[in-house]
Amino acid sequence: MRFIIQRVKNANVEVEKKIIGEIEHGFLVFVGISQSDTAEIADKMVKKLIGLRIFEDEKGKTNLDIKKVNGSLLIVSQFTLYADCRKGNRPSFISAGAPEMANSLYEYIIKKCRAEVDCVQAGEFGADMKVSLINDGPFTIILDSEEICCSSKEV
Repeated sequence: MRFIIQRVKNANVEVEKKIIGEIEHGFLVFVGISQSDTAEIADKMVKKLIGLRIFEDEKGKTNLDIKKVNGSLLIVSQFTLYADCRKGNRPSFISAGAPEMANSLYEYIIKKCRAEVDCVQAGEFGADMKVSLINDGPFTIILDSEEICCSSKEV
């Protein structure tokens, strides 16, 4: 599982010229799900996401998490995070999770985030989405379950 997390001043996602999710201050999270991902992996990734201390405190240090700043989440599925570009110029997506399984885990992630954060918005799985954002910093973090869940020092 891969999360691309962008600290944003605001962000929205549009499907068929209609905004379906919009947040102010918080994280825009692109979620990629692989064939081998599970709910247990999702739990660890959500825990790490919610605990990331990348908002500034009163001293200007990145020391506060999303809950401490009353931030919001906009979660967008993005199977292209599993693009394999090693051969040729056309990416392969063979490592991306099958749609039914990936959608189930995507919905699970949204549910887990809503249990932790007051405002959680989401894109539409499998839709052609237009995402707009103002990155705050810019501040972008990549979380990969291969590093989070399989390292000797887990979350």
